[in-house]
Amino acid sequence: MPDPALEPGPWHDAEDWWMSGEDARTSVFMQVPSLGAFVRALLPVRLERGHKLTFGVWVGITPEDLKRASAVWWEPEYRDLVLEGRLANALPPDVELGAPVRLVVRDPEHTPYCDSSSDRNLQALLTQTWVAVDGDPVRPVG
Repeated sequence: MPDPALEPGPWHDAEDWWMSGEDARTSVFMQVPSLGAFVRALLPVRLERGHKLTFGVWVGITPEDLKRASAVWWEPEYRDLVLEGRLANALPPDVELGAPVRLVVRDPEHTPYCDSSSDRNLQALLTQTWVAVDGDPVRPVG
């Protein structure tokens, strides 16, 4: 779930949540009344010794971008989809909820990937190689 959807608010009792699947786990799109629209994305992190950790995250997008993305999701145009949004899940280390992120399609068989960010911490997570402790990136290598 997007972190904000877990917080107390008027959306908890709303009956008109919309998800593209049966639940948040199987959905790639979500619309939460009074909260916003979300799309599922992959956030890859390079770890030392050639390993990789990929987080499944939710990204807040505009309702218009949700419509645009859902219109091309199963079409050839999907490969050219680019979305701008805000991270809807906090990530270790120190990547805060709401960090701006750009999504691109790297593989038409996958959900979009988090590609870049103007947020310093998120951009570092996306571009540097990290030392992991208990499966979480904790500091850049070097």
